[in-house]
Amino acid sequence: MHNTDFKRIGQRLFNEGLVGGNFGNMSIRLDPGYLITRSGSYLDEPGELVPVIPGEPVRPETSSEYRVHEAIYGNTGHAAIVHAHPSCAVAASICMDRIIPIDSEGQMLCPEIAVVEGAPGTQELADMIAAALQSANLAIARGHGTFAAGRTLDEAYLYTSLAEHASRVLFYSKGF
Repeated sequence: MHNTDFKRIGQRLFNEGLVGGNFGNMSIRLDPGYLITRSGSYLDEPGELVPVIPGEPVRPETSSEYRVHEAIYGNTGHAAIVHAHPSCAVAASICMDRIIPIDSEGQMLCPEIAVVEGAPGTQELADMIAAALQSANLAIARGHGTFAAGRTLDEAYLYTSLAEHASRVLFYSKGF
C-alpha cells in the first residue's frame, strides 16, 4: 500500500517537472519512526522504502535528508513529507528571503513561504526547516529545494506544486 502511494506521487512530481533525475525524497510517519525513500532512488520508481526508527542506527541506504524528516516528525504534527527541487521555486529562494504568493491559490493556501538557510543533509538545515514547518506546510531551503508536509503524501505534493506555481506567477508577472 505505502509503495503504491510513493510511486503515484513520485510520478506526479516527475510529470510536473518538480524533480529531476534522482533528486528529492519522500516519507510518511509511522509509530514509531517513519518510512523514507532510499538514497539515489528515482521518485517515480522508489523501490523498497527504508524504515527509520529514532534511536536506532540509520541504514546506509537511507536518504541523505533523513535528518530533516526526523526533525519535522519530532517537532510537528505532520504525517508526510515531500522534498523536491522545483526549478522556479529554487530560483526564487536564491533571490528572495521569503516568497509571498500573488496568485489566488498561493494566497489562500500558503500566503508566505519561508526561505531558510542550511547546507543539504545537515542538522542545521533540519532544525531550520522543522522550525518553519511548525506553523506552515511549506518551506524552501535556499538554493536547494522545497520541503512540503501535511497529513498525507497527496497534501505534501499539493504544497510542492503550489510552491512552483506561485514562484512562476511571481516571475512571469514581476521577475524576481
